[in-house]
Amino acid sequence: MTPANTSPISPYKLASVLLQYPTIALFDGLDHLERTVRFARTGHSRESFDRFLGWLRSTSPTEVAQHYVATFDLQRRCALYLTYYRQGDTRKRGMALLEFKAAYRVAGFTPSDTELPDYLPLVLEFAALCQRGRELLRRHRADLELLRRALTEAATPYADVIEAICAQLPKPRRRDWILVRRAWEKGPPAEEVGLEPFAPPEYLAGNKEFS
Repeated sequence: MTPANTSPISPYKLASVLLQYPTIALFDGLDHLERTVRFARTGHSRESFDRFLGWLRSTSPTEVAQHYVATFDLQRRCALYLTYYRQGDTRKRGMALLEFKAAYRVAGFTPSDTELPDYLPLVLEFAALCQRGRELLRRHRADLELLRRALTEAATPYADVIEAICAQLPKPRRRDWILVRRAWEKGPPAEEVGLEPFAPPEYLAGNKEFS
């Protein structure tokens, strides 16, 4: 997951890179990332990516890193896990994670075990690789909208990255808006009962490494 290669990358891959912890490699690869923005499908995506990359250009790496931690690690509403906002750390969320693991398995990939399978940069990289990944994002359109709202409320430039992702996808359906309204009023559930889903190991097995 490095921005240093010289070939064009998809908007989903670009968003995946930008939503990860900002390393020196990110800043070294800014020229390439800026050139990549032109491959975004919509003008709104390009504008959102441009604003965010402009912020990276004008902000010190140390300040960006501190802002990243303050945004994603210290604010529950801004967590980069698609099932977290509506389900929190509950057993119900553990079952929801099966959907992601199953999607990776069917596509022939096994996600890295360093992150939960609903970690947004991981899902975005999967979306850059195959249609099944983009379908996964569409099914979690309400969760993306909740994250977009939370980041916008927090007044963070990272909201632009989520805006760019959303512009690549169909608009939320009526059912999505209902889910968003309900979850936004309540916030993430706080109950902690463990996340391991109940499924045999062979169900989650894949035949290629996805990292």
